[in-house]
Amino acid sequence: MRGTGRTVGGGWRGRIGLAALALVSVAACSQADAAAQSWAGRVVVSPAAFRIPGGKAAPADTAVLTQRGSSSRVGWNGNEAVLNQGNVNAADFGRRVAYPVDGKIYSQPLFVPGLRVDGKVHNVVIVATEKDSVYAFDADAAGQAPAPLWHTSFLVNGATPVKADSGVPCDSITPTFGITGTPVIDWANRTLYVIATMEVGGSVVDYMHAVDLSTGHDRMPPVQLEASVRGTGLGSRHGVITFSAHQEQQHMALLLDRGVVYAGFASYCDRGSWHGWILGYRASDLHRMVVYNTTPGGSAGGIWQSATGLEADSAGNIYFISADGTFDLASGGPDISDSVMEMRPRNGTLAVVDYFTPFYQACLNKDDQDYGSGSPLLLPREIIAIGKEGAIAVLSRSHFGGYHTISSPCAHINRTDVDRVIQELPPGTVFGGVWSAETTWSGPSGQYVYTAGEADHLKAWKLVRGQVVTPAASHAAEVMNYPGGIPVGSSHGSDPASAIVWNIDQEKGPALRAYAAGDLADELYNTKQDASRDAIPGYDNFCVPTVADGRVFVGTKGELIIYGLLK
Repeated sequence: MRGTGRTVGGGWRGRIGLAALALVSVAACSQADAAAQSWAGRVVVSPAAFRIPGGKAAPADTAVLTQRGSSSRVGWNGNEAVLNQGNVNAADFGRRVAYPVDGKIYSQPLFVPGLRVDGKVHNVVIVATEKDSVYAFDADAAGQAPAPLWHTSFLVNGATPVKADSGVPCDSITPTFGITGTPVIDWANRTLYVIATMEVGGSVVDYMHAVDLSTGHDRMPPVQLEASVRGTGLGSRHGVITFSAHQEQQHMALLLDRGVVYAGFASYCDRGSWHGWILGYRASDLHRMVVYNTTPGGSAGGIWQSATGLEADSAGNIYFISADGTFDLASGGPDISDSVMEMRPRNGTLAVVDYFTPFYQACLNKDDQDYGSGSPLLLPREIIAIGKEGAIAVLSRSHFGGYHTISSPCAHINRTDVDRVIQELPPGTVFGGVWSAETTWSGPSGQYVYTAGEADHLKAWKLVRGQVVTPAASHAAEVMNYPGGIPVGSSHGSDPASAIVWNIDQEKGPALRAYAAGDLADELYNTKQDASRDAIPGYDNFCVPTVADGRVFVGTKGELIIYGLLK
């Protein structure tokens, strides 16, 4: 719908209808890395002070077209030329506008500079909700929220969002599931790809949509996600395991790489006959290209990484960490739970290139300590992996380390000399473990890696010659509540005066916080400092702020808030 309440994107859906769409074969796909990194009613400042009536496009390198800014998911925007440690403070920085939406926002907002909508150029922020809506908002507005540039609801022909604990056996998101994974944008074709989960005729279904960025219309008929693999694992019938939208939650951000859109799946609250799945669809026509199941000979092995997306490098390899479940890869089997994986598309599926599995994988599986609660941090020569147990592993990009175990591993879980990796720090190094992704920044004083563990402080760790230096170089004052935070960063290149780490946490209530990257004890700003103007009414787990062109976008339980300079 647009701001008038009219349904947009209804051309294809109106002619075909969801019942017929259910017969369309599964498919989808699209391409490359993103370009950047990198109530209503509450008037905060004068709208006239900030609106750009004629439409002045922000620089192209400010775009955030995929979750955490790029297909590597590093989460650091090195092209932020507006915000710095001098102007991010409660006097100069705060809420500019709050846009109401129809449901909770779990996915990360995306930023599109210089998009032409209705004949005018706008800087646009895109958000999706758990009621199966996508909105395009003017990112330059301030004060009273204007109408959306466009609003599309995928709930047509009687479709409804999935009800928690009735439509699916899970209440991790309430009251409904809809769009959880962050969409991805193909800028060359002005197309946004998104997966909407809904109930149709009493069944849970997933549809992939290719949406025109300028109008919100579907560019082609959406496709229902369907797949199967050969296997004898949990839920198999006659040697085949069939993908079930009722069992598999689409939680991860979408990845667009080499003309293919990839989606990762895990469970609804670890209930039912579920597995980890990766499905890939060709962007140009939504034809299914890739089907992969993590545990065809067993069970579980979900791919979720606390909503962080699959990752890709310039060679076309795909990276992820799988969660608890069956593991037999080291003995020649197909099951890969609790493992850091490098894979490559081949013959309609994914083939293993390299992997690492901690020696205590069986202990993780026994105690529900998913390695895959975290996301791999891809560095030029190393990969850093942290899971629920809070151990830090530094892997070599040239040889991950495979799997090597010992007798009675659960009695020796604190050993750091078993796994064949560059460095391994023991469980509890990141206190409470990780339900997040890390970020990194290199400045004049060296390289830092930032972690935000559950029940831990936001911490900066020095990285020297490919190893993490302990103890942490600095940390924020607050101790975070579950699930911790998912930090991102911004800077103008390596300028230390511009380098800021941003985090959202629940410590004593929800807050957006900004810290000096070189010393996290130096908190520059938080939304509680002027709560009457800036307070966040409430947000959901795994929320990632987006920093772009002097703005910080935060999705909440009922609105999109845009923070920025007030003068």
